[in-house]
Amino acid sequence: MTGPRTKLPVLYLTHRVPYPPDKGDRIRNYHLLRQLAASRKVWLACLADEPVLAESLEAVNQFCERVAVLHLQRLRRWVKAGLSLMQGGSLSEGLFHHAGLRRIIREWTRQTQFQAVVVSASSLVPYLRQEGLEKIPAVVDLVDVDSQKWLDFARVSPPPRRWVYRLEARRVRQIEIGLPTWAQAVSVVSQAEADIYHALVGADAAIVATNGVDLDYYRPIRNAPQRVCVFVGAMDYWPNVDGVVWFARELWPTIRAKCPDAVFRIVGRKPTRVIQQLASLPGIEVTGAVPDVRPFVASAAVVVVPLRLARGIQNKVLEALAMGKAVVATPPALAGLSTIPGRDLLSAVTPTEWVEVVCGLLNDPERCHVLGTAGRRFVEQNHHWERCLEPLVKTITNL
Repeated sequence: MTGPRTKLPVLYLTHRVPYPPDKGDRIRNYHLLRQLAASRKVWLACLADEPVLAESLEAVNQFCERVAVLHLQRLRRWVKAGLSLMQGGSLSEGLFHHAGLRRIIREWTRQTQFQAVVVSASSLVPYLRQEGLEKIPAVVDLVDVDSQKWLDFARVSPPPRRWVYRLEARRVRQIEIGLPTWAQAVSVVSQAEADIYHALVGADAAIVATNGVDLDYYRPIRNAPQRVCVFVGAMDYWPNVDGVVWFARELWPTIRAKCPDAVFRIVGRKPTRVIQQLASLPGIEVTGAVPDVRPFVASAAVVVVPLRLARGIQNKVLEALAMGKAVVATPPALAGLSTIPGRDLLSAVTPTEWVEVVCGLLNDPERCHVLGTAGRRFVEQNHHWERCLEPLVKTITNL
């Protein structure tokens, strides 16, 4: 860290270590941390639900004055989640409850005075109401309106999961609705999420700070793309699993019949059993975790994002556009973006539309190139990280 920093430090609480920036929350939290550290000292306290590599700690330490990582134990956290639900709280609050993090907050607030405290999701809001933080301005980066996500899950789930999701939606919504009465600021990732939140609590209750994309890392790699459709994402996340299974079982057999040499490649960590079983279908490959997703995206003709359940900004769409790839996505996957279907990418809804659009692209490399060029231009103009997070960073640093 270089340069004088005369103002008070910022306390940043995240529900996962913000490195490596390889999934939604980590990507946003990493870039927010990096930008805050450009003008303020940052004390970072975060939870971890998986092993943390030394290189991850080294990466975040370069931006922080202090770092504390508290590990969550799988069985214990689900017990806490159940207890939270029985006591009138949400499952999410219980899943991210850690006595050690509360202790760290008490210790740090005794040692120093903070300009602001920032939390990375509604699940961490309870930490803001504890001793030591009462007089420190609080900023809640909701990112998405999570209560709506749980309602979406309930809508497509059978009992008893439907009942659990509806209850979780009600409990999380109570937290979300109460924030404007005491938090200094609330932020969301898109205007679509802001519209949902404003319908709950009133106009202008949330700052919109959208996600960017690393334009240098995700740059076009010029090669001859194969007749491959690729999906990239965490393959233990239900919306990803749901969308990929639907594409593979309902659409891919017809696409494959029209394009017999085509391949559907599923790239992502922790594939569930149902995802692994898709590899037995003709033309489908399941890679599991890979050290670098870019070669898989670069070698594909088409990036497909067949999500039927989606909230906020889909980083996978931004990354594919940044790499100059032709993208086909469902409307829910594009709701948080200002892309223009037909210019920047393509959108499809019905199975017939999906088959027609994907096969058309597989058979038209020039159309893929034109779309890819337009997509890259779109993210260059609209999704530079510094500009995207500027409203949130200014709010925090001006408190």
